[in-house]
Amino acid sequence: MIVKALASDAEKLTEIALKSKAYWGYTQEQIDSWKEDLIILPSHFKEWNGCKYLINDEIVGFYLLNRVNARTCFLEFLFIDPAFIGKGIGKKLIEHAIKSCRKNNCEVLNVLSDPNAERFYAKYGFKTLYQRESSIPGRFLPEMELEFEENN
Repeated sequence: MIVKALASDAEKLTEIALKSKAYWGYTQEQIDSWKEDLIILPSHFKEWNGCKYLINDEIVGFYLLNRVNARTCFLEFLFIDPAFIGKGIGKKLIEHAIKSCRKNNCEVLNVLSDPNAERFYAKYGFKTLYQRESSIPGRFLPEMELEFEENN
């Protein structure tokens, strides 16, 4: 079940983000270097909106959207607990985020993707605009965009 994420969920969402990132084979040193970027603070919920995916009242995935202006939203986070990866939860969450953007007259949804997630986002119509070099030499992060032509 998908429901609104709350500021009180921040600690659990951070835990999921860190575990999910580690699932993709990054070293502990790399995870530690990204820790600040993966922390969800209760204050984020003053400007961001998001949803969590619940199974038996347990949060197993989530996304957070940041409406940066009248035209654009950024998908700041979309993570699934590794125990639930491959069960269609990511699909349900990204479809829910896209539907929310359409409903709220967003024209563009952007994401700075992990390289491991680029194909996932491409399946939902995101186009890679640019490859930004990450903090790891030789690793590039796809900057991706999904346009909602009906809202232009």
